[in-house]
Amino acid sequence: MDGLYVMLLWYFVFLLSLVAHEASHAWAFMRLGDDTAYEEGQVTLDPVPHMRREPVGTVLVPLLTYFLNGWMMGWGSAPYNARWAYHYPRSAAWASFAGPSANLGLAVIAGIIIRTGIFFNLFYAPDSINFDTVVATSRGGIIQPLTFLLSITFSLNVLLFIFNLLPFPPLDGSGVIPLFLRGEEAAVKYLHFISNPSFQIFGLLMAWHIMDFIFYPVHMGFVNAMYWGLAHY
Repeated sequence: MDGLYVMLLWYFVFLLSLVAHEASHAWAFMRLGDDTAYEEGQVTLDPVPHMRREPVGTVLVPLLTYFLNGWMMGWGSAPYNARWAYHYPRSAAWASFAGPSANLGLAVIAGIIIRTGIFFNLFYAPDSINFDTVVATSRGGIIQPLTFLLSITFSLNVLLFIFNLLPFPPLDGSGVIPLFLRGEEAAVKYLHFISNPSFQIFGLLMAWHIMDFIFYPVHMGFVNAMYWGLAHY
């Protein structure tokens, strides 16, 4: 496929995955009692409000990392009321979990489409798996780019699900921890603790380091689950 075409497919998947993640946070905040993200127009799958809020993380950095490394990274954000989070730390924790859950949902949807395509002999399991080749086809036409689109959707959303659930601030996994703490007071103290900017920088560095070790086996675990009964890697 043409290089520009591949980049556009990558960006489509990246933006879809990021917007679904942030919109899910925003929707959960709204449902659980904080209208901040709703009032700023973030409870939507329309990418424009999310891009306006974080133009660097949704446009500049993804394109820059693609040209430099051949893959995209970036970020978005769903605003929330910190005072509300301190008053309702468990609700805030569920809202933190909503973003990674959206990424898991997209990976599952991609996996279901892949299994359906295999059932109808449109796809097959490739001899070797990598990030952008989770499924293959012997057919031409639109089916060829579709396999690439599904592979990236599956792999990128598995990555986002795992990465964001790592229990390091400022990642969503750190925000989920209050669900496992006893008492509101302990949860509030914990939220104050992880709000320290130095902990957030350290947390990001730790998360990137750990991902180098855990992504491949976890990704292959998801792949084997998708191909259960058909193939084993």
